[in-house]
Amino acid sequence: MKKRTSLVITASIVILLGITCSFCGQTKQKKEGAKSKAPEIVQLFNGKDLSNWVFYLRDQSVDPATVFTVKDGVILIKGDPFGYMRTKDSYSDYTLHVEWRWPVEPTNSGVFVHAQPPDTIWIKCIECQLANGNAGDFVCMGGADMAERTDKSSRVVRKKNPSPEKPAGEWNTMEVVCRGNTIEVSVNGVLQNRGTEVSITEGSICLQSEGKEIEFRNVFLTKLQD
Repeated sequence: MKKRTSLVITASIVILLGITCSFCGQTKQKKEGAKSKAPEIVQLFNGKDLSNWVFYLRDQSVDPATVFTVKDGVILIKGDPFGYMRTKDSYSDYTLHVEWRWPVEPTNSGVFVHAQPPDTIWIKCIECQLANGNAGDFVCMGGADMAERTDKSSRVVRKKNPSPEKPAGEWNTMEVVCRGNTIEVSVNGVLQNRGTEVSITEGSICLQSEGKEIEFRNVFLTKLQD
């Protein structure tokens, strides 16, 4: 009887150990699977052409191909006439990475997020300002709004920190984090602005033609993970 009882106990222990090992293996596989899931990166500019973009100019008699060009992996925007190039697709919940420089003279431009149809010169969007000395300001365009825009007589929400912008000829980096109804913008690694309760939460991304020549490269976004 004792021998039989001992065999039963031994068998039970073996079964329990097997269940435990199986559970540990499944947990390990789940953790490894979670670790291996890379964030989704969307290349908005392929470095070769502007096939992923559409164009809008104030003077519609001008051929956009003379204003927006690509050379050696860089987008060149003339700045005249005013307008923008816009992604064909709409996006939400992402980190946008954009690099820009002034080839000759620092002037004016902008990166638009959550741009809404229809196309018009001052499209409804949140502009992340690139104007020299003010990169990181928000401009609430076309009726867009955010909680930080407390002065309703102005569309601008000023940046929070001194400008870290580089001189003409040197590359700058802007990163824009759009999560739900919040937007954060950093310039050359410095957090410059944060908007909350933003009235629009998805839309196209635009690069502006406004003033004089500006160049862009490495334009991509990373989808935010839950």
